[in-house]
Amino acid sequence: MDTSRRTRLGMAAFAGFLACIPLANWLILHIGTVCVVPSGPCLVPVAPGVMAPSGVLTVGVALVLRDVVQRCLGLRYGLLAIALGTALSALVAPPALVAASGVAFALSELADCTVYTPLQRRHLMAAVVASSMVGLVVDSIVFLALAFGSLEFLTGQIIGKAWAVLIAIPLVRLLRRVAPTPA
Repeated sequence: MDTSRRTRLGMAAFAGFLACIPLANWLILHIGTVCVVPSGPCLVPVAPGVMAPSGVLTVGVALVLRDVVQRCLGLRYGLLAIALGTALSALVAPPALVAASGVAFALSELADCTVYTPLQRRHLMAAVVASSMVGLVVDSIVFLALAFGSLEFLTGQIIGKAWAVLIAIPLVRLLRRVAPTPA
């Protein structure tokens, strides 16, 4: 196993994870097939007849990237990524979304970490999928409730983030080759 390759992948995932946060917050207010501004989000279709705030795909990818950070660099870096991501979220979100984004991000990533950590040694793919699903549900409920006072887009949030997790599965396959044992 090439530890420098694992470190490079871990650092790339760390940077990608941190980039996902401001991107998701920006997307919510600027890009979508329908924008309900100033009081609501920009929406994108995630399934036939199902819409979600446009940052959903980015958040789904972030859940998987945090797992990659932990696998390649260790739990401390995974927790550091959560702390920095939460701070970034609070810095880049507009005032109305600061609390919702920061709290949802922190809670969902901690939930993801709690599920991922004990499973990763024996079942990497199951750990990534299960932890991401738990994290995306927590993120969706907390964010929608705090940001918009409604769970109207909950189904769309869950579907959109699940798509992003599925799209990220090839990264997990690469991860098994680069970092076969937990750091």
